[in-house]
Amino acid sequence: MPPAHDTNMRFKFSILALFLEVIMIVLSGIFVEYKDSDTHKKLYPIFQDVHVMIFVGFGFLMTFLKKYGFSSVGINMLIAAFGLQWGTLMQGFWHMTEQKIQVDIKSMINADFSTATALISFGAVLGKTSPVQMLILTILEITIFACNEHLVTEVLQATDVGASMTIHAFGAYFGLAVTLVLYRPGLKTKHKNEESTYHSELFAMIGTLFLWVFWPSFNSAIAVEQIYQEKAIINTYYSLAASTVVTFALSSLVDQRGKFSMVLIQNATLAGGVAVGTCADMSIGSYAAMCIGSIAGIISVLGFRFLTPLLASKLKIQDTCGVHNLHGLPGILGGIAGIVATAMRHQSRQGIYLTPGRQAAALGSTIGIALVGGALTGAILKLPFLGQASDQNCFDDSVYWEVPEEEKPHEIHFNNYDEHSRLETTM
Repeated sequence: MPPAHDTNMRFKFSILALFLEVIMIVLSGIFVEYKDSDTHKKLYPIFQDVHVMIFVGFGFLMTFLKKYGFSSVGINMLIAAFGLQWGTLMQGFWHMTEQKIQVDIKSMINADFSTATALISFGAVLGKTSPVQMLILTILEITIFACNEHLVTEVLQATDVGASMTIHAFGAYFGLAVTLVLYRPGLKTKHKNEESTYHSELFAMIGTLFLWVFWPSFNSAIAVEQIYQEKAIINTYYSLAASTVVTFALSSLVDQRGKFSMVLIQNATLAGGVAVGTCADMSIGSYAAMCIGSIAGIISVLGFRFLTPLLASKLKIQDTCGVHNLHGLPGILGGIAGIVATAMRHQSRQGIYLTPGRQAAALGSTIGIALVGGALTGAILKLPFLGQASDQNCFDDSVYWEVPEEEKPHEIHFNNYDEHSRLETTM
């Protein structure tokens, strides 16, 4: 018979997850209805691409840790499945007509987008949080994300078609603020499980390839007209290509032996897709898209090589996946590119003229709201009764999963309201 603490941990997550799902069902029954729309033939293929990115791309990208693959893919799936339901409600409340939230393929795409912010933040705290904490983070982050998105698009009337600011920069700095508050002094020196193997890196590369191939759909999905959608696809296509070439070049250059780094190839090659997002649907020219992608590759590689260790040692920001370098810095670059693009050429969307001031305000407010929201969320997640694995058990699937390779029982320590209790599991 399992110890009482084991029962407490199992029931804590199960009761929370089931309770939240009941809330989703009730709220959907009250507020959600189908929208009479004929866009499914046009948008469903794009929705499929985005859906694969969320569940397969993001999930496998985080499987690089040698003993955390189950959690990387599995908790990613949990966050996305819960987040898309909550995102439908949170985004829908801002656009309700006659007290109803109308859902169609476009709203499903936007719901998937909202989960991306939580998945980006998940990368920053990967291996250091519990499933209970991640459910709570998803609730809070998507709620704050929906408010910020409404501020950017409706109040400030800025454009961010590929969400460089509202998803990538927001998710990165939200996650960095959370991991700062949840700082673990015991992980100041590298944890024994915070390493990769040949096969775990290969699995992570699968995630990169899915994201790379489908990123043009991500950046063009919500473009208001077909002509803008085509520009977004083309600009993203060339920006990704440029960032990939530059990443390979710099990866070899910064290595003393001139070898490629799989970490850089998995992440910095995608930076071009992030950075071109804000101005993806603008008439910037393919050459400008390639310039943006090249700069994104440079700052991402240099960020992984020099900035991540500095943030960990000086600012106590333990960024497991390096989301600052893939999403944060390229997201800021994307915001700046949007400012420059609107300053150099008059742009308009649905009768609204885009201005550098609106774009700058959107970038500033997004980062500010993300940092404040992340810090508050981190403070909530730090409450002792939520429970989390102790430092020595971080980055280890066997804390929360049945792991086939493990056959002998072993003890797992938890740092929560009963620090002296033990959870004994048989794997």
